[in-house]
Amino acid sequence: MSPDQIAAVAMMGLLLVMVICGIHLAFALFFLALVFGLIFQGPMIFSLSMLKIFGTMESEILIAVPLFVFMGTILEKSEVAEGVYQSLYELFGPVRGGLAFATVITCTVFASCTGVIAATVTTMTLLAVPSMLKRKYDKGLATGVVCAGGSLGILIPPSVMLVMYGPMANLSVAQLFAAALFPGLLLSMLYLLYIGFGAWLMPSIAPAIREDERTAKGVKLWARAAVQMVPSLVLIIAVLGSIIAGVASPTEASGVGAFAALLIAAAYRNLTYANVREAAYTTLIVTAMVFFIIIGASVFNAVFLFLGGGALIKSLLMSLPLGKWFVLFVMMFVLFILGFFISWQGLLYVVVPIFLPVAASLGFHPLWFGLLICLNLQMSFLTPPFAYAIFFVKGAAPPEVKTWDIYRGVVPFVILQALAVFLCIVFPEIILWLPRVTLGAG
Repeated sequence: MSPDQIAAVAMMGLLLVMVICGIHLAFALFFLALVFGLIFQGPMIFSLSMLKIFGTMESEILIAVPLFVFMGTILEKSEVAEGVYQSLYELFGPVRGGLAFATVITCTVFASCTGVIAATVTTMTLLAVPSMLKRKYDKGLATGVVCAGGSLGILIPPSVMLVMYGPMANLSVAQLFAAALFPGLLLSMLYLLYIGFGAWLMPSIAPAIREDERTAKGVKLWARAAVQMVPSLVLIIAVLGSIIAGVASPTEASGVGAFAALLIAAAYRNLTYANVREAAYTTLIVTAMVFFIIIGASVFNAVFLFLGGGALIKSLLMSLPLGKWFVLFVMMFVLFILGFFISWQGLLYVVVPIFLPVAASLGFHPLWFGLLICLNLQMSFLTPPFAYAIFFVKGAAPPEVKTWDIYRGVVPFVILQALAVFLCIVFPEIILWLPRVTLGAG
């Protein structure tokens, strides 16, 4: 290795050390980029930083990020999820594992309306975990279901991750949304199968509720569940349907979705000044964090690539034996391991740009490879020590739930997520069929 490449390796190593030590990712990226940039590039690093900031700020597609975050936060305040969960709770409750079924289905529906996980995981922890614990559900299963189901929002469109990945990889966000729909539903189906099999094998971990706990039965119960689903379905059609149908761009659809969320909140009589102010404040905090990471990672990558770090990693990967599928396995494994220590935003903007030229050289379909990346990054929400979903659940769960219970509960779901990645590799049409049919993606 040349001295510059050694410096590039040192940059990446120091980044990992700083993040593990608790330094915020955005500040670590900026600090290392400026220090190594001044050493190897001189004062021009400041001009480069300004250009990266300007390039991020003028990106039209990134306008969708705050709008989708605002939409999800307003929906959390509207109490739509509460109505959906209550209906599904009574619908599936008399079946073994029924409350866990209701939780996963509610999370899937809510994920299609939000694009972020904080609102879904926190809301479902408050709604579902006490209900399951009251009925003697296993603590690991109860919390693991919420962690995994709530994390679907980062994959199922409208996903903030996909909005951020699109411009970085020069891919259509509309195609990414279409490509992510079936993998997201596949994950949801795997979770349901696991719950059903586990409840059948060990009935004590997920007992059914008593029949007298249902306030309605038969057609009346199904009708009430359908009515509770209407606001969510309207929002899904307004946002996702308009994008896949080519009627609106993701940015336009995010504006429509934010407005529709306000109307839904008004219909539920929760459109108050306090709720809108809190939603706006949450949107500001989340958007600022995301944009700081994007800009910091952009400057970091520019210096890293200038030092030859990208070329070094590409040459190492391309020299691996056993062909391109082993190289793909190594890239997926590296992302999985780094997901234990670095947030998905950092991996998306620091590591993935290094892997993209390798994937292109190996002839992998860019849309297919991009969804494999996003599926892989979803696992970082469940892999400690830096697992957002676990933090959210622990913060909102009843005091009898210990951190070890959550760790124990998420392990089977991480395995199921890895299985979903494997299935999408073996059967690429899970990803590619819908965008090809609806948007003509090659």
